[in-house]
Amino acid sequence: MADRFKTGEQAPEAGTYEFDGLVDGRKNNDVTEDEKHIELSNGDTFPPLRSSKEAAYWKKA
Repeated sequence: MADRFKTGEQAPEAGTYEFDGLVDGRKNNDVTEDEKHIELSNGDTFPPLRSSKEAAYWKKA
């Protein structure tokens, strides 16, 4: 199992995932506390960052 997951990939297992940077390599300091963590079910698609709609990396919390 990979350590990081990208917007558009499927969650390998249910759980909480946390924001781990933008796909273009920037760390976004404008990320709100509310969007730093997401709850996904097995097979759900990793979303873009809600506020900016930019592709993001996520990791299991």
